[in-house]
Amino acid sequence: MDHSAQLGTERIGRLLVRMSAPAMVGLSVQALYNLTDTIFVGRGVGSLAIAGIAIAFPVQILVMAIAQTFGIGAASIVSRALGAGDRPRAHRTLGNLFSVILLASGIIAVLGSLYLEPLLRLFGATETILPYGVDYLGIILLGTPFFLFAMATNAVVRGEGNARVAMGTMIISGLLNIALDPLFIYGFGMGVRGAALATVLAQATTVVYLVYYFASRRTSLRVRLSDFRLDRGIVGESFAVGIGSGLRAAAGSITVILLNNTLARYGGDLAIASYGVINRITMFLFLPMIGIGQGMMPIVGYNYGARQLDRARDAIRFSTLAATAMSAAATVILVAFPNLLLRIFTDDAALIAMAAPAARLIVIAFPTVGFQLIAAGMFQALGRPLPAMVLALLRQVILLAPLVLLLPRFLGLTGAWAAFPIADGVAGAMTLALTIPALRALRDAPREAEGAAVVEPAEP
Repeated sequence: MDHSAQLGTERIGRLLVRMSAPAMVGLSVQALYNLTDTIFVGRGVGSLAIAGIAIAFPVQILVMAIAQTFGIGAASIVSRALGAGDRPRAHRTLGNLFSVILLASGIIAVLGSLYLEPLLRLFGATETILPYGVDYLGIILLGTPFFLFAMATNAVVRGEGNARVAMGTMIISGLLNIALDPLFIYGFGMGVRGAALATVLAQATTVVYLVYYFASRRTSLRVRLSDFRLDRGIVGESFAVGIGSGLRAAAGSITVILLNNTLARYGGDLAIASYGVINRITMFLFLPMIGIGQGMMPIVGYNYGARQLDRARDAIRFSTLAATAMSAAATVILVAFPNLLLRIFTDDAALIAMAAPAARLIVIAFPTVGFQLIAAGMFQALGRPLPAMVLALLRQVILLAPLVLLLPRFLGLTGAWAAFPIADGVAGAMTLALTIPALRALRDAPREAEGAAVVEPAEP
């Protein structure tokens, strides 16, 4: 079944809603599972267990970074290939993605398990937090193949225009995880190990569903055994286009590692637990914006490949407005009701007293984040890795990481929280400076005769 034709014909506003809404619903369910995971652990095991999960989180982010690098890169190639009518290239891209997933997941699972405790200590685990981190991450690592396959191939499903199936995969894993959490944590008395096992089983179920999808006639993509043979050009382009998203996720992992070590020094276990809860809340509010970006990318990629530049620009414009409105709304919610949100996770008065003012400070410049996400997605959809990579590194590596190390030397724990709005504000301004010339170049590209090549927008 060909799901890609709608990308080049349907009205942009309606198409963006159709492509983004499933992504937003699916991502929201995924975020809800992260929230409930933390709620069950916090109320059933304690605040130290929340800190243990927070310490293990950078490894999960790194796995996500690899999945996004090759998944989003492959999805961009698939979208542009389908728009240009080159189906064999789209099929080869999917086969190569499967091969890369198998290789990467095996390496991560083996090396991560061998160096589990040193990794957690590097990430900032104290002696009291370490046992919880080991119990949780040890099981999560064994499920790496399921995580990688589910995340990476889901991007390709969106890339071919089948947003509903992409949503379905996330809903299946999210709801199953929510159902299994209390059973394993409370019913079987497994604590944080139960939370990890529920996550792995939920992702494994998603993989079964995706394998069935690709083996059925519900997709326009077909994979033969020969497509699994690694193609240097396809793998290289997937990496180059997707590395922006991968670096953004990896940068998040690096920043969390630095932040956890800084928090352990200036605020102790309670500060690490506070950020663990704040991070879960901000991720939940953050993901609808990611859903808008995910809905936009196949539209822009397909229409760019099909030489319909007006439609590509309209998709970028609508997406920017929607994501900015969402990021502004998220800021209002966290500034106005931090205590209410924190009490969902814990009754620990000391944790709430520390986390509430921190949450307000962290999100002051959050309204700029939606635009930053859309800008990075735009460059990826156009197949332009350099500016996408710059934007991925800008907020968390170039700006936030140094600020996290520097400001606490002068402001103590408050400096760690203040690093976030400063980085967001500066990154927003610099993103605008990078994006405006690219949009002008796309607008001014000459309208050539049908069948002629599109003039590539100049690098900003």
